[in-house]
Amino acid sequence: MRPPATPTREMLRLPHGPTEVEWRRSARARRVTLRIDPAAGAVVVTLPLRAGRGQGMALLQAHSRWVADRLGALAPHVPFADGAMVLLLGEPHPIRHCPDGLGGVWLEAGEIRVAGDPAFLARRVADWFRAEARRRITPRALDHAARIGRSVRRIAIKDQRSRWASCAPDGTLAFSWRLVMAPEWVLDYVVAHEVAHLREMNHSARFWALVASLTPHAAAAKSWLARNGARLLRYG
Repeated sequence: MRPPATPTREMLRLPHGPTEVEWRRSARARRVTLRIDPAAGAVVVTLPLRAGRGQGMALLQAHSRWVADRLGALAPHVPFADGAMVLLLGEPHPIRHCPDGLGGVWLEAGEIRVAGDPAFLARRVADWFRAEARRRITPRALDHAARIGRSVRRIAIKDQRSRWASCAPDGTLAFSWRLVMAPEWVLDYVVAHEVAHLREMNHSARFWALVASLTPHAAAAKSWLARNGARLLRYG
């Protein structure tokens, strides 16, 4: 018999304060695990199929200080709203609602300007960021691929939370739209990294040499993402 179902998400009072908890079950999990979801500002408890809620609660109680510290260290959530300050290629840009403007969303005078009904502002800004990510990533990926004699089958722009990008065996590249918030040289590294997988589907010495031939920013970009990546997940 399987254990009783647990709520997908709930607010729990742990020893170090109220905490939003998301429960997940996984057929691949071999033990109960905890991780922080920066985008949701919650702790994720993953349970094997045969594990009960009590096991997850025991792990939460035992590591409540770690959970509280990690959640407390997250950057504030920044919704897409009029006046909010967001990043584009590493530089802060305010969102400015221009109800009588034309063109949907556009850049002007260092601002991301949004026309139309304020009820649709957040969705329009999110769509604009996706389009901007595709506009900047696609030519860069095609150029890097041409330099190593490979072709890209398709480029997908997603809201990936567990990785910034991926390369499928069929040559499809997928990127998080949030990369367009990072500095351009960080974006370039991530694109070069995935394009290099078109030739080397591994992380061997040959792979890293190929990455280095495409971009000089690998070490600095990895360091930047380690320090700032969680912050990008707090927008929108």
